[in-house]
Amino acid sequence: MNSGISRRMFLGAAGTALAASTAGRSASDRDGATEDGVTPAASTARLFSGCCAYSYRKYLESKKMTMEESILKAVELGIDGVDMTVYWLKSTDPAYLVSLRHLARNNGVCFSGAACGASTVQADAAKREKVLEDIKKWVDATEVLGTSHLRVFAGELPKGATTAEGVAWTVEILKPASKYAAGKGITLGIEDHGGITQRADVCLELMRKIDSPYCGINLDISNFIAPSDDEHYQQIEATVRYATHTHIRDKFGDSQRPIDLDRVWQIFAKAGYKGFMSAEYEGEEDAMTGVPKLLQQIKALNRKYSNV
Repeated sequence: MNSGISRRMFLGAAGTALAASTAGRSASDRDGATEDGVTPAASTARLFSGCCAYSYRKYLESKKMTMEESILKAVELGIDGVDMTVYWLKSTDPAYLVSLRHLARNNGVCFSGAACGASTVQADAAKREKVLEDIKKWVDATEVLGTSHLRVFAGELPKGATTAEGVAWTVEILKPASKYAAGKGITLGIEDHGGITQRADVCLELMRKIDSPYCGINLDISNFIAPSDDEHYQQIEATVRYATHTHIRDKFGDSQRPIDLDRVWQIFAKAGYKGFMSAEYEGEEDAMTGVPKLLQQIKALNRKYSNV
């Protein structure tokens, strides 16, 4: 697997978060790793605690919790930021988005990013054009929210399609999407969520072909598919250089085996990652008790491996 220099994340002032990679440098500029495949980080890691609103999906879906309450939950939990899962936003009306931004600012909460649910692996050219326009719409909404990271998805291949085709379609969409996002200072993070992005080699191929400092990987540590635990960690290590944001769980998605979070933090610290370690809780325990337990581990590891 090819690898490049670490992408850099961000910390925003209260109420905002600035998602930034090594701005102005293309993927080809970053292919200068040392013999062991790792380019030494320019400085030590800066790790911040976060929580994805998706962690409370059962409450948000049933309307027992609002997005406003998910922002206030961050204060209760003592964390730095919220990853705004957009499924439960009332609208993309600027006045509504500004009200959320203002609420976060008044409570000293950062938005670590937003998300776009559209899939880039579309065989139909007209659908790909529509996905591009949808991503641009969410870039605009992300700008209004006052954050500068937007999570995007490649997704499951349509029947009969190949991975090579899925990569080509994704690049066709995300190259211009990254250019559009760059004009607003927003970084796109492709999540290794499912479909073609569940292998590190495909994620790295996408990074090389998109070749933009405004496109990286929203690195969910649990989502790669691998025959062994060691290969899971190897895939995290191979892609951490491009991490723009993270999702943290305590079990691997395919095997449901426990994740050695200390080992994961060592990988991020070695890469000099700067940004949010954001809980995305999907455990069997109720989120009201399960999320705080996961965040307790995240905060302890941030203190252990970060200079903040």
